[in-house]
Amino acid sequence: MLHFRGREFSLFEATVTTVCVAWSSFQLYTAATGVLPALQQRSVHLMFALFLVFLIYPFNPTRDDLKHRFSFEKVGLALISIIPVAYVAINYHDLWTQTNAATSFQTVLGLTLILLILEAARRSIGWAIPGIGVAFLGYAYFGDYFPFIISHRGYSLGEIALYQALSLQGVFGVALGVVATFIFLFILYAALLNVSGAGQLFIVIATRLFGGVRGGPAKIGIVASALFGSISGSAVANVAGTGNFTIPLMKKLGYSGRFAGAVEAVASSGGQFMPPLMGASAFLIAEVLAVPFWEVALAATVPAVLYYLALFFMVDLEAAKKGIKGVSKDEMPAVRPALAQSWHLLVSPVVLVYLLLFLQWSPMSAAFWTIIITLIAMVINPKNRVSISQVIEIMRQGALGTLEVTVACASVGMVVGVILQTGLGYQLSSLLIGASGGSLLALLFLTMCASLILGMGLPTVAAYLVLSVTVAPALIELGVNALAAHLFIFYFGIISAITPPVALASLVAAGIAQEKMWPTSITAFRLGIAAFILPFMFAYNPALILQGGITEIVLGIGSAVLGIFALSVGLQRYFLAPLGVWSSCVAVVGALLLIVPEQRTDLLGMGIIVLLGIILWGIRHKSGSRSGEPGEHCIIREPQMKTGEQRGN
Repeated sequence: MLHFRGREFSLFEATVTTVCVAWSSFQLYTAATGVLPALQQRSVHLMFALFLVFLIYPFNPTRDDLKHRFSFEKVGLALISIIPVAYVAINYHDLWTQTNAATSFQTVLGLTLILLILEAARRSIGWAIPGIGVAFLGYAYFGDYFPFIISHRGYSLGEIALYQALSLQGVFGVALGVVATFIFLFILYAALLNVSGAGQLFIVIATRLFGGVRGGPAKIGIVASALFGSISGSAVANVAGTGNFTIPLMKKLGYSGRFAGAVEAVASSGGQFMPPLMGASAFLIAEVLAVPFWEVALAATVPAVLYYLALFFMVDLEAAKKGIKGVSKDEMPAVRPALAQSWHLLVSPVVLVYLLLFLQWSPMSAAFWTIIITLIAMVINPKNRVSISQVIEIMRQGALGTLEVTVACASVGMVVGVILQTGLGYQLSSLLIGASGGSLLALLFLTMCASLILGMGLPTVAAYLVLSVTVAPALIELGVNALAAHLFIFYFGIISAITPPVALASLVAAGIAQEKMWPTSITAFRLGIAAFILPFMFAYNPALILQGGITEIVLGIGSAVLGIFALSVGLQRYFLAPLGVWSSCVAVVGALLLIVPEQRTDLLGMGIIVLLGIILWGIRHKSGSRSGEPGEHCIIREPQMKTGEQRGN
């Protein structure tokens, strides 16, 4: 055992930590002094990732006991993985300019690297990505055996090895390039906030802002998860980080365990498309579309706000039905002590947004200087001063948090490489348009299904990358705005976290809530239904992603807010008073009419919703007057009631 600052470490833990610190140091150094040539930067990055994956994950991924110790097989593969990547890093210039066919040695090295990446993906992520990778590589090799519409001449092993594993295509393509430059830094920044207690600070702020309103505990979970999820980039990690506080609190004050878990799952999943960071995936979208990051972040702002607004409506109406009050003042945490201890955690996101959106620095420079400024603030703050062991833990968490993303991007890079090498993307776009019969709605529905299915088996980044080169061109060809098409794919890849049967976010939330997974997942699906409608809304109406004139944008947002509220009323079957089946159906129909951005359908939908609201208000007013109760009923906030009165109502 090794000792450091009073703690004991095994040789295995010390080795993993040392490699993680070296990797993080390399990324910070290149961010400060300038990145290496593209192929060299990406190969060094991948070398660290493969070494750690093989060192940590055993051949049988279910053997958790083997993840924390050495074995001959793990060490052997970790060392072997260095050889082909080191060759690329050393000979990057010759490989970049190489025009002749691959040599036998290069073919063996390239194929070895491909196999190592697929095996690393199997160990760390599962069978889905390697299975897809093998299928596409087989297509590249056996192209002339496929049906005419997707056939090609077929590529030799040497051509596949050179293109996919030894060039700036395939493995070392754009996806790995984004991770190797700035996504790593944003994951490191998330680790910095996590170690320093940002999650707890966000919970304190959310509690003070929304804890006292009707259904306060659920709204605390929504706000805290939105804040933390934007940085963490993982729905599952977000549920685990904030759900341990919010789910028990929701249950304590009257929500069922199933509903509490569902709220946390939906709120945590939405964090991935909440600006400014969007879990760092926005940078990948910007890179693929070749547009500035701020354009993607601004476009995602309105849909993200609408998503959380819909969830707010749903939980508020649930609280109104059940008479659930907010948190009492005695139970609310004090804000001043929390801010005095962790004020720097609020400064750093502001600095990041300022550098990205106002000064328009590159994502890598903005992330680097945000990390440096945060560390300086932690050093000078006497109440939350960072220690050496904390810095090491931050670097360790940052490196380990990048493993799956790196391996996924390297693996999916091969899929994208095959699509580009064979020209398959053009054929797939034609097939999709043909299958949809030229109907945009049918194509959007097919795209939604493909995104959900891929999202269930792949990380969000990987699912997005595959569909961005296969499906997005078809959407754009049928007239969908390019940014809207890519955000459409991205959103549905995320929402798979609450979509049965996999629903990983719902699974974790159900465990915390001590409820069964299926009921929790179905409730989450119902609460998150707005997320299934919003992408269709901005695909048809780009004004919702701030594409268009001011009048169009204002009218589009207004009709969307009204439609989401009506949809929430219809699904919860409550507005001022419980609704019958027909009233609920009318509310849903009115909401759906607002999806299509046409003046006639918007006016009809608004008319239906306003008329329904007037009728329900009149009924409520008359019943309230007869019973001696006030005729008005607040949708967002109610006076505090005692528990007995609460249950009686």
